[in-house]
Amino acid sequence: MDTIKILIKFQKSEITEHNTYKMLAKSAKGINRKVLESISRDELKHYNTLKKHSKLDVKPSLPGIFFYYILSKIFGITFAVKLMERGETSAQQNYSLLKKQIPASELKSIISDELKHEKALIKIIHEEKLSYLSSMVLGLNDALVELTGALAGFTFALQNTKIIGIAGVITGIAASFSMSAAEYLSQKSDKNGQNPLKAAMYTGVMYFVVVLVLVLPYFLMESYYKAFFTSAVLVFFIVFAFSSFVSVIQDKKFRHVFGEMITIVTGVIILSFIIGLAARKTIGIDI
Repeated sequence: MDTIKILIKFQKSEITEHNTYKMLAKSAKGINRKVLESISRDELKHYNTLKKHSKLDVKPSLPGIFFYYILSKIFGITFAVKLMERGETSAQQNYSLLKKQIPASELKSIISDELKHEKALIKIIHEEKLSYLSSMVLGLNDALVELTGALAGFTFALQNTKIIGIAGVITGIAASFSMSAAEYLSQKSDKNGQNPLKAAMYTGVMYFVVVLVLVLPYFLMESYYKAFFTSAVLVFFIVFAFSSFVSVIQDKKFRHVFGEMITIVTGVIILSFIIGLAARKTIGIDI
């Protein structure tokens, strides 16, 4: 009975992944479609191998298929596929539980496909926006560090939410144009195959979106303390979400990416707070 349960569990996983890759392939084009169709066929082959031993038909998990499809639409196919691949790691290890029920050659074929063939195919997937990931990271990191620092300084120097918000927007817009121009010139001189204009756009847009998110609390709240605290919480969630995205896409440990980003941002906030407070006391600003 335990063996049947394990077989059914793996069958459900394989048939779900088969249908997920099949659905993703329908919305993809060119080489991406061929890669996803190839992986989909592999998953169906694995399912049929397991079915031969369980003698049972198993239905896919519709919520699972829908979940990864939605993720692919929001964050891209590469993110959805790599996240799904991470979930397969433990399953690959647990396949050893079936070594007495499934011939070694069949089991080895399944594990080999999961570990080597599919990973090699996933590397072929190309999404334009991911080729500009470095530009996106540049825009987001700079916006978080620079604007969070500026808002911390403005908050304790000016102590007026509307003025702080306006100062933050002006600073943010100017900085986003500056970062876009710098990225354009950098990519143009590097000649690494990226379109300098697109790289500049990704940097500037990412920077400006972060600016809008972090400045918004100052226009919605009267208390500058509450506005700053809300902005700081938003920083945490932005860093958390982007660290999760980068760690999956670049196959890095989440703790390392998140820890590095949050440490830098926190350090800048503290230093800016001290500078803003010192400026208020020294210059005697009173608004």
